[in-house]
Amino acid sequence: MSTSIPRPAPASRRRDRHGRGHRGPLAWPPVPTMRSRRDAFDDYVLDAAARLEATCGRAFPAVEFAVEDVPRGPAPWDHREVPLGRLFPATGARPARIVVYRRPVETRVSDRRDVAALVADIVTEQVAGLLGVSPEELDPGFGE
Repeated sequence: MSTSIPRPAPASRRRDRHGRGHRGPLAWPPVPTMRSRRDAFDDYVLDAAARLEATCGRAFPAVEFAVEDVPRGPAPWDHREVPLGRLFPATGARPARIVVYRRPVETRVSDRRDVAALVADIVTEQVAGLLGVSPEELDPGFGE
C-alpha cells in the first residue's frame, strides 16, 4: 500500500490567491522616450559644448565638462547667490573643468524649454572666461 502525498503544482503554473494569474513586470521597459531630466540636462551641456567647439575651431581649449546637482560648498566670492556654473582652471596634467549645476539652473527657469538656452549661456560664459574674451564674441546670440 503506497500512499502518495499530493505535490503542489510547479511555481510557473501556480496562480495567485485570487486566481488572476501572473502579474505584469515590476518596472517599465526602458524606451527612448522615457528619459530622465538628468539625462536631458547632460545632453544640453554636451550640445552647448559641441556648438561652441564648432564655432571656435582650434581655439577651443582643452576642457572637461561636468554636471553636478548642487554646488558642494560656497566659494568665497559666491556670497550673494547660488552659482549656476563654475570654472576650475587647469592644474598640472588636469585640464580646465567647467561644472554646470543642474538644480539651481532648473530652479531659475520658469519653463522646461528655457533650460537649454540657459545652459548654453552658462557654458558660453564659462568658456569665454577661460579664453579671456567676452561671451558675445563666442556667441552673438548670447543672453537672448
